[in-house]
Amino acid sequence: MKNVPPSDSWTVAEAKSRLSEVIEKARHTGPQQITRHGKSAVVVVDAALWQRIGRREQRGNFADFLMASPLRGSGLETKRLKGGLRKVDL
Repeated sequence: MKNVPPSDSWTVAEAKSRLSEVIEKARHTGPQQITRHGKSAVVVVDAALWQRIGRREQRGNFADFLMASPLRGSGLETKRLKGGLRKVDL
């Protein structure tokens, strides 16, 4: 998922007392960060943005992921280790 930087930051107490404003800003201005004890806790985003981001993550499969790698076509060569499988005690 592509990171979307929050446009505003709120403490939990501010967000609780001004929830309607947090929601409106998330819908019209951009993601709103809520902090707890001075550290980022959650981000409130517009539902349409959340759905677009979620759909983007669900596209494709592992083969598509590998084909989209920036290393594809870079000439990077890998070699298999000799010796076969490792023994593991469980």
